[in-house]
Amino acid sequence: MKSVIVSAGFDNLTSRDMRFLEEASKLGDLHVLLWSDEAIRRITGADPKFPLAEREYFVQAVRYIAKHHISDASVEPDALPEVGGADIWCVDEKSASAGKRAYCEAHGIEYRVITAQDTAGYPAPAPLPPTGKKKVVVTGCYDWFHTGHVRFFEEVSELGDLFVVVGHDENIRLLKGDGHPMFKEDERRYLAGSLRYVTQALVSTGTGWMDAEPEIAKIQADMYAVNEDGDKPEKREFCEKHGLEYVVLKRTPKPGLTRRSSTDLRGF
Repeated sequence: MKSVIVSAGFDNLTSRDMRFLEEASKLGDLHVLLWSDEAIRRITGADPKFPLAEREYFVQAVRYIAKHHISDASVEPDALPEVGGADIWCVDEKSASAGKRAYCEAHGIEYRVITAQDTAGYPAPAPLPPTGKKKVVVTGCYDWFHTGHVRFFEEVSELGDLFVVVGHDENIRLLKGDGHPMFKEDERRYLAGSLRYVTQALVSTGTGWMDAEPEIAKIQADMYAVNEDGDKPEKREFCEKHGLEYVVLKRTPKPGLTRRSSTDLRGF
């Protein structure tokens, strides 16, 4: 299989970034060269919104990425350091340049540009094969996806095969009011399902705090996991009635990282 490299900062990784990574991974084993904080400052002239440790934590959780490598401060946007013999340098349309193309031609590397047309839409990520462990469901809006969500999914996945049910747009508006959600249900499902910790991501079809009830029945879940913010009487009662184990996790970030919330990040 060919080796594909992507070189970028991935500061505030978005759904479009994720679609780019998915399309790049279809060309071969995807290797991300992640820019250091110093490299971002030198190349962009601004501090990164998120420090390297947090960006790396997010990147390593993406299921499309085979491996990643941290650049040093001297990395150049139109050249590649020696990172293991790439066959293809993959770039998105916005960062494509004559310099990158010339570099690839000079070094015998295939140059591929992923266009906006290539990354149109948010297809449902394919479910991962079941492991035979317990089936664990989590539910939520997951509107501005951040490392707090990544950490929650990581922790819950240790309990069994993780199924994420994102709230459908109409129900999110019902529960949270106008202006919510910021992102459409298919986009939110796509981001959640693109993490290596998630067996499958779905969109809810019910209403209220238990809008995922039809999906929980379909999945035949054994456990319902929530964080402290998501602990609701309706969820506890549902689990007691249907014989599901109910688990409440503390809302704590990965050690060494900043605690994040979607409400705060809307300031970006």
